Amino acid sequence: MSLDAVLARIDTDLDQSTARLMELLRIQSISTDPAFDAEVARAAEWLAADLRRIGFDASVRPTTGHPMVVAHGADDGPHVLFYGHYDVQPVDPLNLWHRDPFDPAIEEQNGVKVIRARGASDDNGQLMTFVEACRAWKAVTGKLPARVTIFFEGEEESGSPSLVPFLEANAEELRAEVALICDTGLFSDGTPGIVTQLRGMLQEEITITGPSIDLHSGMFGGVAMNPIRVLSGILANLHDAQGTVQVPGFYDGIPELSEELRAQWEGLGFNVEGFLGPVGLSHPAGEADRTPLEMIWSRPTAEVNGIWGGYTGAGFKTVLPSQAHAKISFRLVAGQDPLRLRENFRDWVQAQLPPDCSADFIAHGASPASTMDISHPAFDVARTALSEEWPNEAAFIGSGGSIPVAGYFKEILGMDSILAGFGRDDDAIHSPNEKYDLSSFHHGIRSWARILHGLSG
Repeated sequence: MSLDAVLARIDTDLDQSTARLMELLRIQSISTDPAFDAEVARAAEWLAADLRRIGFDASVRPTTGHPMVVAHGADDGPHVLFYGHYDVQPVDPLNLWHRDPFDPAIEEQNGVKVIRARGASDDNGQLMTFVEACRAWKAVTGKLPARVTIFFEGEEESGSPSLVPFLEANAEELRAEVALICDTGLFSDGTPGIVTQLRGMLQEEITITGPSIDLHSGMFGGVAMNPIRVLSGILANLHDAQGTVQVPGFYDGIPELSEELRAQWEGLGFNVEGFLGPVGLSHPAGEADRTPLEMIWSRPTAEVNGIWGGYTGAGFKTVLPSQAHAKISFRLVAGQDPLRLRENFRDWVQAQLPPDCSADFIAHGASPASTMDISHPAFDVARTALSEEWPNEAAFIGSGGSIPVAGYFKEILGMDSILAGFGRDDDAIHSPNEKYDLSSFHHGIRSWARILHGLSG
């Protein structure tokens, strides 16, 4: 059977696959810092050259920012688009790294072999799992079991300013039956997950203004309205005692979890105490009538991310401030319109203002949630393939975070995305000493080989 031979080739070639990943990890592809622009471009060229060696028609495409890499296979079968990003986060603070972040090495962490380097997990180690799976298929059979297009971005860690224009300009070339994205992680050790729900985001900054200048609290306290008092009251009203968000219309149109997904999530055995314990907490604080996984994956949230005003320096200054400020973010789920919620939130704030106070708002972003259509047969194929590779059965799961590219693929290219990654919670992505378990890299390659085989029908 060709799949067995491909899997055997992956096992035999693991050292060579790891060496190729190490070579990529030595490139300092930090997209947010212009000082590394040449390194970002070098990473794009490296990937395109490697894909050509496998037999892809690969090219580096310029944008107004960092380049994209697009590669096409010449094989028959269902058409899939694989997405990854080759840019990485800055390494600061450098003094907290145990080694040079761009001098990758195999180390042991808690008795487990890990690949230590910036980008090892986010996202170069992950994207190379797919490249190595393609390499093994080509080496064993001379072809891929599906028609594969590869799309690598170089700006994901710096806000993806060129992504939407590039997708719109190249939609016909990139459109496929389904997208594959490897920028997520395992649900837990030995349990893979396919993310089918991604939350959207709404971000607002508020400034409450009262008096025209800062005032002496002895002369004006009590008689003059304090903007911090006003803002504190508004923020306190954001949730009721059961953790329910009080903005009017906030929950309108939100669908309930299907019984199939509810059963899968209950079967995962999520331990909320084990989840909260490492950060010094023990009790869920959200909607009282929802399970912890529902609150993380399929329910919207409202959180105060920052609040300031008055004097906060050393010593004491008895000031009644002119202004108070807060930043608030909302994680959104399917059925919620971020622009409508922005209007509702601002109206809700305005309605609580006392005389002599005004509110100004700064919008910092608004993106809808993404929900994948798991009735597409590729989703069951991927779940079966992952279940055959890992010790525990794969599940369709949600994500508390946001991966905008999946929404763009749905909106611009009209296709759903299978988000299957092999990172772990302790990979320290975006932090010093980032790592990727060698077993995640190995089984990730085998997983994509299985998925490609399953997609061939």
